[in-house]
Amino acid sequence: MTEFISYTIIGIFTGAAYAIAASGLVLTYSTTRVFNIAHGAVGMVFAFVYWDFSIRQDIPVWLSLVLVLFVAAPLFGVFVQRVLARGLGSAPVSVSLVVTVGLLVALIGVATQIWPPESRTLPQFFKGRMIEVGDITVTWHQVITVIISIIVAMGLYVLLARTRIGTGMRASVDNPELLQLYGGRPQLVAALAWAIGCSLAALAGILLAPVIGLQYYDLTLLVISAYAAAMLGKLTNLPMTYIGAMALGIGQSYVVGYLDKIPFHKEVPGLAAVIPTLFLFAILVLLPQAPLRIGQVKGIVSAPVPTLGRAAAWGAALIVGVMVLSVVLSGSNLLLVGTAATYAIVMLSLVLLTGYGGYVSLAQFTFAGVGAVAYAKIDQPNLLGLFIAVLVAAAVGALVAIPVLRLTGLYLALATLAFAQLMDKLLFQSAIAFEFNNPLKAERLSILGLNLDGTGRYAVMMTVFFVLIALVVLAVRRGRLGRILVAVRDSPAGAGTLGVDMRWLRVGLFAASAGIAGFAGALFAGLRGTIVAFDFQFFASLLLLLMAVVWGVTSVTGAALGGIFLMYLPVAQSDSPSIAGLLFLLLGLGAVILARDPNGLANKLFQIPGKFQDDVYPWLVKRFPALARSRYVDDDEFDDELLESQKEVDPDVVASR
Repeated sequence: MTEFISYTIIGIFTGAAYAIAASGLVLTYSTTRVFNIAHGAVGMVFAFVYWDFSIRQDIPVWLSLVLVLFVAAPLFGVFVQRVLARGLGSAPVSVSLVVTVGLLVALIGVATQIWPPESRTLPQFFKGRMIEVGDITVTWHQVITVIISIIVAMGLYVLLARTRIGTGMRASVDNPELLQLYGGRPQLVAALAWAIGCSLAALAGILLAPVIGLQYYDLTLLVISAYAAAMLGKLTNLPMTYIGAMALGIGQSYVVGYLDKIPFHKEVPGLAAVIPTLFLFAILVLLPQAPLRIGQVKGIVSAPVPTLGRAAAWGAALIVGVMVLSVVLSGSNLLLVGTAATYAIVMLSLVLLTGYGGYVSLAQFTFAGVGAVAYAKIDQPNLLGLFIAVLVAAAVGALVAIPVLRLTGLYLALATLAFAQLMDKLLFQSAIAFEFNNPLKAERLSILGLNLDGTGRYAVMMTVFFVLIALVVLAVRRGRLGRILVAVRDSPAGAGTLGVDMRWLRVGLFAASAGIAGFAGALFAGLRGTIVAFDFQFFASLLLLLMAVVWGVTSVTGAALGGIFLMYLPVAQSDSPSIAGLLFLLLGLGAVILARDPNGLANKLFQIPGKFQDDVYPWLVKRFPALARSRYVDDDEFDDELLESQKEVDPDVVASR
C-alpha cells in the first residue's frame, strides 16, 4: 500500500507540472487560435535562463524567478505575438504549424548556441526538506508544484470567465473587428495571452528541470504530455485539461512503478515513455469529426509546373551532373550525394502530401524507417525486395490514415506526430526492428542482375530514381488528380460539394506518400549498408518539414534543393561545432519567415529572370543607354531614333522588345 501511495504522489506531482504547461497552451490557443508546438521549447529555454541567473550568475533564487517569470518570459511572449505569430490565427493551419515548428527548432538552436552541451543541475526548491507521513516522504518541491498548479488553474479560470480582460480575450478570437468597435484592443489582449502562456511554459520548465535534468530535447518534448492533457479539454476547457493532466501523470507513474508486472514489458521496453503519446493518440482518434470550414477558400499561387520535355531535360542534366561527380568525388563524399538523394525523395513525398494535398505530416522519416527496416529484414536486395518495402511502408501509411479519417488540420498533424513517437519508442526499439542500439545490415540493390556495389554507381542510380519519381509527381500535378488535390487543399467544403470523397482520397494520398518515403528509406539502407534507429528519429521529420518549406514544398526543385541542404546541415555542424546551434536558429527563422509562402526559395529562383527583365534591365537601360544599343545591335527592327530622341528610355518599350 505504501508503494501505491508513493507512486500516486509522484503521479500527482508530475500531473501538476503537466497541468501548468497545458494551461498555458490552452490559454494561448483559446485566445489566439494558434497551437504553439514550441511551448515545450519555450519552457526549456527559460529553464536554462533561470539556471543561468540562479546558478551561474549567483542571483538570489527569488529574484531569478521574478526576472524569468515576470520579465523575460512575458516580454518574449509579446515579441512572438507581435513579430512572429501576428495574423496566424486566421491563416491556414499548415502555416501556423510550420511557424511554431520553426520557432521550436530556432529555440533549440538558441539554447545549444548559448549553453553548449555539458552537465548541469538545477536544485529543487527547499532541497533536503521533506514532509514525512508514516512511511511516505514528500518533498517541498512536489508540494509547491501541486499548490502552484491549483493556483494557476483557478486563476486562469477566473481570468477568462470572470474578468473583462478575459472576456476580451475570448471575443478577440470570435470577432476581433467587433471587439474593436466596442473599444477593445484585440492585439493587446492577444499579446497578454502570449505573455501569460510563455510565463506558464517557463514555470513548468523550471519545476520539471530539477527532476528530469536540464536537457534540450527531454524538456522540449515533454510538452507532448501537455498536448495530451490539453486535447482532453479540446484546447479550450481548463477544468478538463487539469483533470487530463492529473490522470496522465498518475497513470504514467503507475506504469513506471509496476512495469515489471506487465506481461509483455520486455518486448516493449519503451512503454513507460510513450504513455503520454498513447494518451494523445487515443484522444485524437476518439475526437468527434471536425466540421468543414464552409465558405473558406485559401488558395495559394503555386509554383509553375514545367512541361514534360523541360522536366526531363533538367532531370537528364541532373543525372549527368551526378555521373560526373561519381568520377571525381571520394567515397565518403559520394555517400553524402546518395544521402541528399534520399532526403530529396522523402521531400517528394511531402510535395505530394503537403504541397499538393495540403495535409501536414510530421512522420515522413518514420515511413522511411519502415521501408528501410522492411528492406533489411526481407533480405532481398533486388527490385522485388524494393517493391515489398514500398508496399509495407504504403500499408503503414494507409493504416495511420484510416483511424484518423475524421481529423483535419492541426489534429491530423498531431496524430502523425504521436504516431512517429510511438514508432520511435515502441516498434523501432523492439525485436521486430532494431531492438536497442542494434544496427541492421542491408545489401545494396541489384537491378536485373546488375550489381551496383560502387558508391558512385549507387548514387547515380538513386538520382535516376529521384528523377523518375519527380516526373511521376509532376504528371500527377498536371492531370485530373492533381487538380482535385489542389481543390481539396484550397476549399475542402467546395470539393466535398462537388462529390469528391475526401476520406478515401486522403487514405490513398497518405499511402502513396508513405510509399515514396519508404522507397527512399530502402535505398538509404542499401547505400549505408548498416542502419540504426537514430537514422529515422521523428525529430528529423520536423527538420524535413522546415527544410521543405524553406526551399518550397510545392515544387520538385524545392525538394531537390531541400534534400541537398538537409544533407549538408549535420556536415556543417560537425565541421563547425561552435555554430551548430546557430544553424538550427537560422533554419527555424527561415521557416518562420517563409511559412506564409509555401513555394519557398525555389520559386523565388524561378522569378529571377522575370524580375531582371521587368525591373533590373529597364533600370540599367535608363542609366546606361548603350546597353540597349549593344543588345539590339543586330536587331533590324530596333529603332535607333528611340535613344536619340528620348533622353529617358521607356522601360515598357524596351521590355516589350
